[in-house]
Amino acid sequence: MTVPLDYDRPSDGTTELALARFRATDTSHRIGTVFVNPGGPGGSGVELVVDGFGEFLGTQLDGRFDVVGFDPRGVGASDPLHCFDSEEELGEYFAGQPVFPYRKDQYRPYFSTYAGLARECLDDRQKIAAHMNTADVARDLDLLRRAVGDRRLTYLGFSYGSYLGNTYANLFPNNVRALVIDGVLDPRLWSSGWQIKSDRVATQEEFDEFLRLCDVARTECAFWTPGGSAKRWERLARSLERDPLELPDGTQYTYDFLISDAVGAMYAPESWGGPEGAAAFFDFLADAALGSDAAAAAAVRARTALIDKLTPNSREADYPNGLDAYYGNQCADTQYPKAFASWLAIDRYARAGSRFGPLWWWGNAGCANWPVNADRYTGPWTARTSSPVLVVGNYFDGVTDYAGAVASDRLLRNSRLLSYAGWGHTAYGRNQCVTEHVDTYLLTQTLPPRGKVCPANPNPFLTTATQARQRTTPLVGLPPTWTATPSGPR
Repeated sequence: MTVPLDYDRPSDGTTELALARFRATDTSHRIGTVFVNPGGPGGSGVELVVDGFGEFLGTQLDGRFDVVGFDPRGVGASDPLHCFDSEEELGEYFAGQPVFPYRKDQYRPYFSTYAGLARECLDDRQKIAAHMNTADVARDLDLLRRAVGDRRLTYLGFSYGSYLGNTYANLFPNNVRALVIDGVLDPRLWSSGWQIKSDRVATQEEFDEFLRLCDVARTECAFWTPGGSAKRWERLARSLERDPLELPDGTQYTYDFLISDAVGAMYAPESWGGPEGAAAFFDFLADAALGSDAAAAAAVRARTALIDKLTPNSREADYPNGLDAYYGNQCADTQYPKAFASWLAIDRYARAGSRFGPLWWWGNAGCANWPVNADRYTGPWTARTSSPVLVVGNYFDGVTDYAGAVASDRLLRNSRLLSYAGWGHTAYGRNQCVTEHVDTYLLTQTLPPRGKVCPANPNPFLTTATQARQRTTPLVGLPPTWTATPSGPR
């Protein structure tokens, strides 16, 4: 679909959006179209629908909706922003940089490299770069709603997709039929550049649950020892902070890799247990750090299996532009400090929260020299929508914490909070109770009872849990080790 490049000057040019549709199967009882967004920014709605979620959601909704995913402007197949001519050139640009800096000699080179991204990405050849921001994506979404003939929008957004949903609700409050946001960012933190207030503690809170559940499962969790998994994790982390581990495939496995791999595992509790799960991988690493060659070889195999399991597919003609699109949108939306000293100061704040805080903070350094977009939306976030917004939050979501869902529910004047007392990033398709309530709301606009909390799934490390039905929604926005890109979108 063709949309204006600049909504302030709609006659000055257009850009094209790529879409994918899974058609309603019960056409005699068709309600309309449900639009979906997988997160990011930089996640592909086309891939989400084509890779199975379109059919899954369409079936869940009794075949009464078309399911449509779109690549937001600058993303995937929608006039994609490319900061480099090839994936090889991208790799050369970041060569030698850690996932995030943690040694004194790393901070300045890392910051200089990332802060230089604006120079690589913003040029006159790519007009889309000056017109990427969430507000314009929301305006595109409203044109899509009109194009399919729906009087009001039906929408399901995950992770960063919650920020898009919040933005739409506040820009077009009278155009909402049913709007679900799952894995919710506090829009005040995201838009102000202070998401680190959540990130510095959120991942640690879920990782503490990972360790607690491991201890509860005892021998069914590969990482468990009688001394406790938390102590074993701390020994492993301190060991890698001092010295990298040489793996048989030639990888220098460093501390930043460990933290990144742990963050990646927090997206999907379904990946925690089993012989090739996250706990087994950390078990092999811990033994390899003590000198076991067999454990080092097993760690390579386990890590490869995890990466294969958690990496999304890509159909882009050039190279996957998730990194380029992440910065193109995020930096346009959010003002970050420019001075290196300010980044160091907030790094200290991030590290005081947890080991995971710096990974999330330094990934934003690409925005240091990137100008914010004049068309961005920064609030207010308190609109009363024509129909209630359903806000879904997990108690232990290490990527978008529960506090973000609570904040959004309190800000919106017509909303309902649905809580999930479990783990992982987002809940729809992961927990049957949540899934059923969301399906009912999308179909009939019937909200769950006020204060509804869906019970947690079984302990992911226990045998009965590993035999349960696996999550059916594709995983998106995974952090750097999984995607082989230097930054972690939502």
